[in-house]
Amino acid sequence: MSKFRPKLYRYSVILLVLVGLVVAAGLFIDRGPDKFTVQTAIGETNETPQESEDFQYLERANRAFINLVARTRPSIVQIETIARRTERLRIEGEEFRRFFGDEWFELFRDRMPETPRRLTRGVGSGVIVSDDGYVLTNNHVIEGAEKITVTLANGRNYEADLVGRDPAGTDVSGTDLAVLKIDEKGLPALPFGDSDRLQVGEWVIAIGTPLNLSQTVTRGIVSAKNRPSASIKYGNFIQTDAPINQGNSGGALINIRGELVGINTLIALDGLRYGNIGIGFAIPSNIARDLLPQLIENGEIVRGWLGISMASVNHDLAEKLKLGEPRGVFVTTVGPNSPAEKGGIRHGDVILEFDGKPIRDLYHLMYTIGATAAGTSVQIKVLRNGKEKHFTVKLEERTEEALANFRTAVDPDYVVPQELPETEAFAGMQVQKLTPELAKRYAHKDQTGVIVTHIEPESPAAEQGIQMGYLIKEIDYNPIENMKDYEAVVQKLKESNEKLALVYVKDSNDRGNYVTLKINSNDR
Repeated sequence: MSKFRPKLYRYSVILLVLVGLVVAAGLFIDRGPDKFTVQTAIGETNETPQESEDFQYLERANRAFINLVARTRPSIVQIETIARRTERLRIEGEEFRRFFGDEWFELFRDRMPETPRRLTRGVGSGVIVSDDGYVLTNNHVIEGAEKITVTLANGRNYEADLVGRDPAGTDVSGTDLAVLKIDEKGLPALPFGDSDRLQVGEWVIAIGTPLNLSQTVTRGIVSAKNRPSASIKYGNFIQTDAPINQGNSGGALINIRGELVGINTLIALDGLRYGNIGIGFAIPSNIARDLLPQLIENGEIVRGWLGISMASVNHDLAEKLKLGEPRGVFVTTVGPNSPAEKGGIRHGDVILEFDGKPIRDLYHLMYTIGATAAGTSVQIKVLRNGKEKHFTVKLEERTEEALANFRTAVDPDYVVPQELPETEAFAGMQVQKLTPELAKRYAHKDQTGVIVTHIEPESPAAEQGIQMGYLIKEIDYNPIENMKDYEAVVQKLKESNEKLALVYVKDSNDRGNYVTLKINSNDR
């Protein structure tokens, strides 16, 4: 056995040497097309980071965004407003009541003269959309302003004129858009992009004046499309996670081609934080572009009206009608003597196209009709009893009177609302007396309280999710049964140093909720 040990030792040494040579050579074995190599670890390459392919790709993308901002930022402006609000001389309530009684108190309170209130200042954003000085923004940025100042990216200031606006908050309007005009030529207008072609996941940037920080740029993606809003009827919003905060309103949402695809308008808040939580909303550029000529020429939007009640087509109905995927709008009611009836539309029809545009759903048709001027004759394609038919319908003007007549005709129990005065805004909301017709409309039968009739965008009430039609039942645990209760509690809050109010509200489904509202300095 021992005579084999020297040979075994020599073989072992030779084997170890061969293994060492192979390892030192980096293990390169050629078997024709198959090659085996030891991978080089990060840090073992002689390439500098700047020479790597990944870095060069990132550098090109980085440079593309820098160039995009440099091209588009000059088209975004800061808008400053000055407004003057008025209030009646305050009567010290309890003391006056004690000496003169309730009857005289009510009489003199309503007849007290109005006195000037301090000036209020606001800041928002806008977009230059023509080289001769037209600026697009949100109506809530300039609403009630006595003076509007536009500041360009280069710091130059111009006093602006209000050309037209489309306020939100009623059944007749609107988009919350407004158009201003400054006296200047050769301005860097931002071109309109096609917002219908935007894709979820597409990169976008937002530029504006959040929290009075002018020319702020943020980046994100399109999170969703075709989002409805309770407070802005014709918004049809683009949702984005590009950070948007208060002051961004009226600013631009821009695609990577440097085109305007949206006007930043709303943000969602969680009730705990003051700023952005990654959910912002922009009015699509196609809506703004379609309405711009009317706002410039007429100063307002006169919307077309078809005169139907409608519902979106769901999967079951699409299967029943052999439509494939859900699309179009199901006509549930046609108003007597309405444009739809005059044009031949019947209940049970499915509207597939409006003036050549395929209709996706209820909201799409509503926005499309709303963007079409009254008096326009349009072609409407419907599906009726399994067959496609075409009709020519001349739209009429959408007015409060037309809507009231329509509702009365299709619902004999409907009562035309009374014209009642609204209160001055508190925490961004206005209320009025709960009348029988309002109780019926918002499903508050046999209830007491006051009804919310208007919500200002980006106000404390809007931030907490309060909507038109909500019923206010309590404020700071004080029962609210009528306008007298409401005004007394609100007046007490205005005179105090309280910064928050606890409000108990009910929605149309009789669901109650407590919300905490910030008391604005403007409320005092």
